Amino acid sequence: MAGHSQFKNIMHRKGKQDSVRSKMFSKLAREITVAAKTGLPDPSMNARLRLAIQNAKAQSMPKDNIERAVKKASGADGENYEEIRYEGYGPAGVAVIVEALTDNRNRTASVVRSTFTKYGGALGETGSVSFSFDRVGEIVYKPSAGSADKVMEAAIEAGAEDVTSDEDGHTIICGFEDIGEVSKALEAALGEAETINAIWKPQNTVPLDEDKAQSLMKLIEVLEDDDDVQNVYANLEISDEVMAKLSA
Repeated sequence: MAGHSQFKNIMHRKGKQDSVRSKMFSKLAREITVAAKTGLPDPSMNARLRLAIQNAKAQSMPKDNIERAVKKASGADGENYEEIRYEGYGPAGVAVIVEALTDNRNRTASVVRSTFTKYGGALGETGSVSFSFDRVGEIVYKPSAGSADKVMEAAIEAGAEDVTSDEDGHTIICGFEDIGEVSKALEAALGEAETINAIWKPQNTVPLDEDKAQSLMKLIEVLEDDDDVQNVYANLEISDEVMAKLSA
């Protein structure tokens, strides 16, 4: 799949694993805390919290960390995080969506704006690029879930819209409003998913040469490294030849 998943694959290969893992746990914990605050702190009664905990477990986040993040939501001195979406353009006119959870809107806006500017992009108004993306559900399974044919059959039965299988695993796309129903049907057929998320899927992609791809990757890498940023999506397209050079 072009775009978000393609970038993730490159960064997974290039990232310093310990640093990446620590940053990931921090972001997962923040999502768990926010999910617990927006509903009941019981995953059986709170779908968002249930998904957040499932995704944390899939990344081998320690049980103590998960429990601490849930308890933090009920603490009187707990931070109040606000969900904000930023939109803009990167090098070569690539559309970029940034999702953040922050306890200081001004700080986060300043960092995101300066990062776009520093790496050849420009921050726009909310809605300036999201019209060219679809809000969908993304359910990811490891390769061990089964063959491409088996996963495709299960996805069709579950009511999914699209499936992509490669050596990294299986990515299943469904309607945003169908995430719960489709993921439940897939779990019955394939077992527990690695991750289940609502994502921004680009309707069209922008092909990039090596230089532009490198600039855009740096922009996204710096954005994702910020503690307040949860997710970054872009409608980039990188050829296998360029990807091989970037991954080297």
